[in-house]
Amino acid sequence: MALLKDDVTQLAFSVYESKGVFALLLGSGLSRAAEIPTGWEITLDLVKRAALAQGIEEQADWAAWYRETTGEEPNYSTLLEKLASSPDERRAIMHRYIEPNADDREAGKKLPTAAHHAIANLVAGGFIRVIITTNFDRLMENALREKGIEPTVVSSVDVLAGAEPITHSSCYILKLHGDYKDARILNTETELSGYPEQYNVLLDRILDEHGLIVSGWSGEWDHALRAAFIRAPNRRYTTYWASRGRLGSGAQELVDHRKARVVSAGDADTLFTTLQKYVDTLAQSQRQNPLSIELLVSSAKRFLAKQEYRIQLDDLVHQESERLLSQIGSADFSQPYQWTSKELQSYALRYEAVSEALIKICGVLGRWGDKEGSELPLVLELIRALHTHAESVGSGNTGYIGLRSYPALLIFTAYGLGLTRSERWGTLHKLFTAQLHLTYRGPARIIDTLFLWKWKGAENDQWKNMEGYKDRKTALSDYLLSLFSDYSKPFMGLVSDFELLYERFEILGSLAFFESEAENKDAIQESLAKNPRNGWAWMVVGRSGWHSSNASRILAEVESDPFKSILLEAGFAGKDIDLFELFPKNFRAIAHHISW
Repeated sequence: MALLKDDVTQLAFSVYESKGVFALLLGSGLSRAAEIPTGWEITLDLVKRAALAQGIEEQADWAAWYRETTGEEPNYSTLLEKLASSPDERRAIMHRYIEPNADDREAGKKLPTAAHHAIANLVAGGFIRVIITTNFDRLMENALREKGIEPTVVSSVDVLAGAEPITHSSCYILKLHGDYKDARILNTETELSGYPEQYNVLLDRILDEHGLIVSGWSGEWDHALRAAFIRAPNRRYTTYWASRGRLGSGAQELVDHRKARVVSAGDADTLFTTLQKYVDTLAQSQRQNPLSIELLVSSAKRFLAKQEYRIQLDDLVHQESERLLSQIGSADFSQPYQWTSKELQSYALRYEAVSEALIKICGVLGRWGDKEGSELPLVLELIRALHTHAESVGSGNTGYIGLRSYPALLIFTAYGLGLTRSERWGTLHKLFTAQLHLTYRGPARIIDTLFLWKWKGAENDQWKNMEGYKDRKTALSDYLLSLFSDYSKPFMGLVSDFELLYERFEILGSLAFFESEAENKDAIQESLAKNPRNGWAWMVVGRSGWHSSNASRILAEVESDPFKSILLEAGFAGKDIDLFELFPKNFRAIAHHISW
């Protein structure tokens, strides 16, 4: 079963936002992936080896044979002592099961797995500090040491007595069943029925003070560990239980008792590598918790629904605006020493992350605002504040300077898409033609400032440096389509073709931009008449310039009544019918040029 994105996303936020709070409980599932047998499997193999050495025939059930023959449960320590008379011989036997030989190393067996390495990275980042494990191998310790981390390892009561306190350790590993180099490891049901009191005290403290991520443990055996779960009094932090399928009855009982969240995961490698990737992304992007964003969006919808809640709506937008301005004004968004494609991607992702809540809120305002567009001044105030903040830095690398107004572009696009979805054409036109104050050039329309490649952040085609957009004709337009395919879900509702809606927004933006050519319409008409393919006037065109199937459909809508009359009434083309009818001809001429 593949890892569910929502599950791991919420887990990642919990780990990221509560740094060092979550402990891991790792069972045999992690070691099995490295082809290291469990303690019980080793014990049964020792039974078999001891019996075969005495000439006993192969048995279908070696555990049953041992019980019938000795009247005792198979015991790892007892068997090991029978097979080897010295500590060195016992260690040699165990090495066969645990330590990789040359063939194992070449095959990648008995070595730390991707899960171990991902956990080590989470420890290195300070996100995980406590690990409880039922495994007695040293894969986890080896992965940590490869990262330069020396953990405090407790594998017996003797070691616990002299170990560094858990609060002072950067990584504390409690090996409940012992270490394979110590003959006292625990395997049998009797041995696992109760822990030493010192272990119980430590376990109770960990389960009381930490959240927990359980992976690779079935929850069916190890009665002492189950008892620790049951007696843990508090649930101040969430327990996440990773499962490959349906939980067994024992695990389900513990999940119910702890009110745990079950994380559907294919295997431990998938779980922990994905978790580490998401936590790293959060650390870089500073994205808000999706549950917090969902709450803010829901609040905006509720406040927008009734006129008497408009004060609360204003307060909500202003509070989020102050939060956003504070974040983008922090040192995290200061000018880097060098501007590279890596920096572009990093800064763009961070701007998106800190703006996400307001992007979606403004999309809601566009989608469900009233016919009069009474929410437009609120959105324009936000766009102007973000743009003014961007303009406050006027020197430095042009790529960085241009990108500073990216949050303003995102808010503008989200609100515009919401307006397009709700067909509020008059408010959409007002948005396109609203004025922004430019520090060095005076006022300019939003459509001349934040629309596609008229935006400073799109200069020098730098969006082709985004991963996967190198060969795109309209890299920024394509990127925004991809971004808003996800971001628009809370306010778009059911849309059969989001790409078509997005390109409709772009073409109407091009139409609003074309209004600046009103004084030149006669010359443009004459030029196009002489050369329909090359006589065009310069105009901003996005991906619809080459995406002919959607462009043809949208332009046909624009040219036909009643849509043409509705758009003219809304103010498009300055209500000039001649300029309006010139626009599709000019667009097609530019599209022909782009499609080369």
